[in-house]
Formats: sequence, C-alpha cells, structure tokens
Amino acid sequence: MLKRLHLAGQWVFLHVEGLFNLAFGEKLNPLYYLGPIAYYLMWVVVASGLYLYAFFKTGVQGAHASVEYLTVQQWYLGGVMRSLHRYGADAVALTMLLHLTRHWCFDRYRGFRWFSWVSGLALLWLVYAAGINGYMLPWDRLSQFVVVATAEWFDRLPMFGGELVRNFIFPENVNDRLFSLLTFVHIGVSLAVLAVLWVHTQRVPQAKTLPPRPIAVTLTIALLALSLAKPAVSQGEANLAAAVTTIGFDWFYLPVYALLYRWGPGEVWGLVGGLTLVLALLPWLPPRRRKGPAEGYHMLVRPDNRIVAVREGETILDAGLREGIAFPYECRNGGCGQCKATLAYGTVDYGAYQPDMLTAQERGAGKLLLCSATPLGDLEIDYQPTAVPGGIRARVWTATVDALDLLAPDVMRVMLRLEGGERIEFYPGQYLNVLLEDGEKRSFSFATAPHVNDRIELHIRRIPGGRFTTQLFERTKVGDRLRFEGPLGSFFLREDSDKPIIFVAGSTGFAPVKSMLEYAFHRGLARRMILYWGVRRPEDLYLALLPRQWAREHANFSFVPVLSDPRPEDHWQERTGLVHDAILADFPDLSGYQVYACGSVEMVEATHPAFTAHGLRQDDCFSDAFRLAARVRSHAPELVRLGGTA
Repeated sequence: MLKRLHLAGQWVFLHVEGLFNLAFGEKLNPLYYLGPIAYYLMWVVVASGLYLYAFFKTGVQGAHASVEYLTVQQWYLGGVMRSLHRYGADAVALTMLLHLTRHWCFDRYRGFRWFSWVSGLALLWLVYAAGINGYMLPWDRLSQFVVVATAEWFDRLPMFGGELVRNFIFPENVNDRLFSLLTFVHIGVSLAVLAVLWVHTQRVPQAKTLPPRPIAVTLTIALLALSLAKPAVSQGEANLAAAVTTIGFDWFYLPVYALLYRWGPGEVWGLVGGLTLVLALLPWLPPRRRKGPAEGYHMLVRPDNRIVAVREGETILDAGLREGIAFPYECRNGGCGQCKATLAYGTVDYGAYQPDMLTAQERGAGKLLLCSATPLGDLEIDYQPTAVPGGIRARVWTATVDALDLLAPDVMRVMLRLEGGERIEFYPGQYLNVLLEDGEKRSFSFATAPHVNDRIELHIRRIPGGRFTTQLFERTKVGDRLRFEGPLGSFFLREDSDKPIIFVAGSTGFAPVKSMLEYAFHRGLARRMILYWGVRRPEDLYLALLPRQWAREHANFSFVPVLSDPRPEDHWQERTGLVHDAILADFPDLSGYQVYACGSVEMVEATHPAFTAHGLRQDDCFSDAFRLAARVRSHAPELVRLGGTA
C-alpha cells in the first residue's frame, strides 16, 4: 500500500513538473527549488518583519493604531511591507508542505535521512507557531479570535487547568505586558526557525539556500503585485466585550482553528499530536525496504580516481557531493539532465526522473542520472567535470624517454622530457595517463615536484604479464616517444591546514609522496611531516637513501621504513609488521593529524578504517586508490595501482 502511494505521488509530481518544464524550462522550474525558495521566502519575511517592528507599538492602545498607520498612512511602503510579510509567510508554509510531501513521495526520508526529515518537521511546526503568533499582534478582530481560541485550546492541557482563557474574558485583564510577551515570543520563535533551518540544511551536501536569480526576482515581483492588488488589512479593532462572529480567514496557517469549535480542544489536540507523532516516526515505520547492506557500497569515480562510500539508499550525486567531488548538477530531482554520467561497472536503481532527460537508448548505452540513481552494488562511474580537479586543465602531451633507471628488480624510474621545450603544470600528488596505441590508458603518479617541470619522473613497477610494463622493461629505450594526458586527479597536497601530516606509502606509492614532500621542502612548509613506507623486504625500499637524506636536512621531517616480511639474512633492525599498525603504535590518537595514504587498494582499505577508529576525521584523510575492492573485478592485476600499473 505504501509503495502504491509513493508511486502515485511520484506520478503526480513528475507530470506536474513536466508541465512546468514546458512553461519555465528545466533550469528554471520552481518545483525543483522548493527548499531554496522556502529559504528565500523566509528572508523576505524576516526583512519585512524587521521593518514592521520598527514602527510597531507593543501596547493595548498602540498596537492596532501603529499597524493601521503602516497600512493606511504609509501604504506605499509600510502597507506593502505588511502585505509582503503576510503573503510571504503563506508562501513559506505552502512551499515547505510541498517540499515535505515530495520527499515522502520519493521515499527520501528513511535511513540516514531521518534527521533531515525530523528537523524539517520541527521546522514546519515552528513556522506555523510563528505565523499563528503573528496574527495576534495587530490586535484586530482576527487577532482577538486567534488569541481567545488559542487560550481555550491550550486550556485543555493539564498545566493550564482552564485558567488561561480567563485573562481574556474582560478587557481590563489585557494589558501592555501581554503584547510585550507576544512580541517576544514572535521574535524568539522566528530566531528558532532560522537556527533550525541552518541545522537542517547542513545535513544536505552542498545544499542550495537560494533559488536561481530569475526565480527569486519573479517571486519577489509576484509578491509585490499581490501586495498592491490585494493588500493585507486589519479587520476592525479587537473588542473583548463583543464576540467575534465573522472574520477573514487564512487557510494556510489557521486550518486547525476551524475545527476547534466543531470538534473541541481535546479532539484537536488528539489530531495535531497524533499527526505529529506519526509523521515523526515515519522513517522507522514499516514496511522498511532495505535495498542493500546497512554499510552501503563503494563507488570509484573517474576522472577523479577516488573511492567514495555510498550509504544505503543514498543517491550517487549526494554521496559524491558529500565527499567533495565536483559532480555537475542543477535540479537534484531528475528533471534537467545536468548530472548525466556513465555507469562503467555495477548495477543501480535508476529511480524516478523525467523520461526526456534519460532515454531508453541512453540507459542502454550505460548512462544514468546521478541525482536519481542509487547503487545496488559497488560501482564505477565516469563523468565529465565542469570544474577541473585542482584547477589545472588536462590535455594531451608528447614526450620522449630521457632516462631509464632500474631502481629495484621490479621498479623502473622513467624520466620523460616534453617535446618542444614545453612545461607542464600540476599539483603534487596528481597523476597522468599514458596513451597506448589502441586507445587504452595506464596511469602513473608524478614523482617529480611541480617546480621541476622540465622533466617528468615516474616510478613504474613491473606487473607479471602486464602489457605496458612488460614492454617498458624489455623493449623501451631512451629516445622513444610516448603520448600521455594530464594532469589528472584530485589527490594532491592541501595547504589549508597546520596539522601535522602522516604520509603512508606502499610500494611505488612512494612516487606521489616524493612529489608532495619535495614540493613541501621547496615551499618551506613548517608543518611536521612523517613518512611511513611499508614494503615486504629491504630491496623494495628502492629509494631509501633519499628520505633518509631528507630527515637529516629537514628538522620537521622524519622517516620510518616498515618491512612486513623481512628474511633473517636481511638483518633488519628497524620496524616490522603492517605499516598502519606501526603508525597506530606511534600515534594512538590521530584526531590532530592529516593522513595521506598512497599505495595499493588493499593497503588503503586496511589503513582507512583503522585510522578513523583512532580519531582521524574524514576531512583529514586523503587517499588515491585507483580501483575498488577485489570483489568488484576478477582481473584485478590489470587494474591501475597508484604509482604504476600494467
């Protein structure tokens, strides 16, 4: 039954949004910006409210007169502001209700989204409380009705015991302190709305808090036009000596008041309390349809070459934005097609979207919409970035092999010189793709620091049976030409923190570490830096003398080699075991550090959970492993490894 209701709601929203697309275009469809529109309207209400408050007199004799002055004597500004305040508040309530309903229809309120749902519900009730309280301030006949009805309603609660409404039986019981209290409550609740609104949007990755400018301008003009065509006016001064029989009603804010005298206060409390409880518990109420494991899946994103964890039920777009990937997007509702990408591996639930934005032919070709699709397993995603990671645009280069040095039995240092005397700009830690004749690519990290950009240094490990590395080790010679594209990747040294850095390198993962450290030394960075290089045997430390030299030359740097499988004849006297165990033995609390992990995926997968369990913040953990776990692909040896590949 619930699924049918969801599907029916989705059908309605998609068809109405499709009509709005025809009228406004996909990029300016207001139904795609319900959250930002509500945010914008709140600022309209706040700005107009501040103006009204400057003239409002908080007293029995002055409240109605001051509002009448604004409405009649200052109609050209004060009257417009009052109308903007009234209609803007109505629009906030309507927009928030639509926003809440859409998220329910599209089943985006369960699991990790429970906080956004519950905080959004609290926000809605706070907005209603502020609006109802606002109707009490002008002290006209509608104010009188709302105040008395609210007193009678709240008198049903045991804490008031029927005493509240007695304050409004006789006019002399109402004094200036009441209006001071009402004004204080109105301002306090409005501030609470802004605070909860801020908290609510912080849980949404890269949430937009303003609609596109054309929508904001159109909304403002529409509200101004409505304010001039049908200005908000008072309904006669309040008179507690006479009962209110006929009033103009606001069905956006006061529908529950229409039931108070038909059902009674107890029944209305039952309705409001029961509805609130059911809505608050919706994320946990059955039927709960789990689509995958509770821990979610992993996603490899190219061209960033980053592995991102995707929570169960989370869209690919939200997962990427949460991790800082610059996915292109606009509407986040499957209606504009801006976030179209390619599914290179894995299966997804494509979700609900406008059919014109993703045709059957495109789906057959592996396309999907990031904002609608949720993973059904581990994924590999290719997308076309609108902003280049690191800010340096990649291009295709031609270079010649300038030197070949065998650093270890299975590690070759390759020095490349760009043709035509060109120089390449890159960030320390980025990589390049060597282009093979048939269009295939092999990825290698820059081992050179960016300031040494006349030659490019690569550390390439031989993979048994690997196509490119076999050719490199057996047939490539100095003077040979090759083509590559770069720079690529969003893994590079960040300079926006003073925290000490722990570099974790495995095998040829030393290559990007070398680039980052030489850059840091060149820049004179004073941050403490420690390199842990984990390999199996001493000969795998193919450039061990270099970090030892750095440790002698730079007081803020230290080097810790770690062997996982030393032999007796190696006479190894330094650290042994797994590299992350050595780090945790030296730094049991990583909350004040940044970690850069460079190496095979197995090493990164082992280090990351261990480090986060010891206090390392997600924002302080950087890694660049170029494939998912081994279960994703069976031909893992042919996949890219940081620093060198087949």
